[in-house]
Amino acid sequence: MLYKDFQGEKLSALGLGSMRLPTTDGNDAHIDKEATAQMVEYAMQNGVNYFDTAWGYHEGNSELVMGELLQKYPRDSFFLASKFPGYDLANMDKVETIFEKQLEKCRVSYFDFYLFHNVCELNVNQYLDPKYGILDYLLRQKENGRIRHLGFSVHGSYDVCKRFLEAYGKHMEFCQIQLNYMDYDFQNAKAKLQLLAEYNIPVWVMEPLRGGKLAKLPAHDAERLASFRPQESVPGWAFRFLQSFPSVTVTLSGMSNLEQLQENIAIFSTDKPVNAEEKQALFEIASHLVNKSALPCTACRYCTTHCPQGLNIPYLLELYNEHIVTGGGFLAPMALSAMPDDKQPSSCIGCRSCEAVCPQQIKISEALADFAEKLQ
Repeated sequence: MLYKDFQGEKLSALGLGSMRLPTTDGNDAHIDKEATAQMVEYAMQNGVNYFDTAWGYHEGNSELVMGELLQKYPRDSFFLASKFPGYDLANMDKVETIFEKQLEKCRVSYFDFYLFHNVCELNVNQYLDPKYGILDYLLRQKENGRIRHLGFSVHGSYDVCKRFLEAYGKHMEFCQIQLNYMDYDFQNAKAKLQLLAEYNIPVWVMEPLRGGKLAKLPAHDAERLASFRPQESVPGWAFRFLQSFPSVTVTLSGMSNLEQLQENIAIFSTDKPVNAEEKQALFEIASHLVNKSALPCTACRYCTTHCPQGLNIPYLLELYNEHIVTGGGFLAPMALSAMPDDKQPSSCIGCRSCEAVCPQQIKISEALADFAEKLQ
């Protein structure tokens, strides 16, 4: 197992994420405890020492199961991370109640790593609102030794990330972002990496395989990569890409079975970052994957000057592309939930004034109608 230095401690480069643990009966709330125990034991035996959970994973049961399974190991043999669930605005005034319950669920007296969970358009105002006292409370817990390291995860835009850092950056010790060779450009992860570098904040990676999308590629793409490294697996390429960034400290993978864990641990036994030619090939493959279904909006904004509804069409198309390429998911609905009702995709009246000036000849009205339907 490869290890990365973080403030004098050695963290396994691969962390076990517990958002996609094995389940029974196809029910996300029913974690297969026996299968998960095998995974935790194998991880511990093979050098993984970072375990990540959260309040909402597996409908609240992830913290319970991980807390129970990690009890058999010495507390100083692993690092445990959890998060404050600000993705639900109803939680904003409950930081103390939730934090105390999380310690109880995880059967620990402290968290090694604790995060503001999912900073985004929906919640950034509330996270930064002093009336909720979230930062003050978490800093007190850090002073009391109940949080060793404080950080945040971000699914929001670059602007949201920047705003959060401008307010709280001096207190943040690490940041968890969605980074992979597809989202490097598609979700502008590149800019977030640069921003975090300005604050000297190390990076934790989530969704290294883009929810499994990068675990299997079209045959011609897989063959192209095999021409560089015949022995490298398709998932391996995604992890090797991340090994190319010195700021990446921990890569979290939500593994759903022992076989995935074994394969990923084998990959992280060696450090084989991609070279410039290989990286370019990965970016070209990513571009093909995105462009196969995404609309070619360049955000020129000609459309916005002709929209009688005043819609932010480039942003709506950006969210539409995210929703289409991902095959659904929570990111686009989450971002839209922070927008006024009269600025939603459903507010398009289909006048096509925007389409008359679109250099890319995008059928904007049809896309927004499709978006609105998919969100129902």
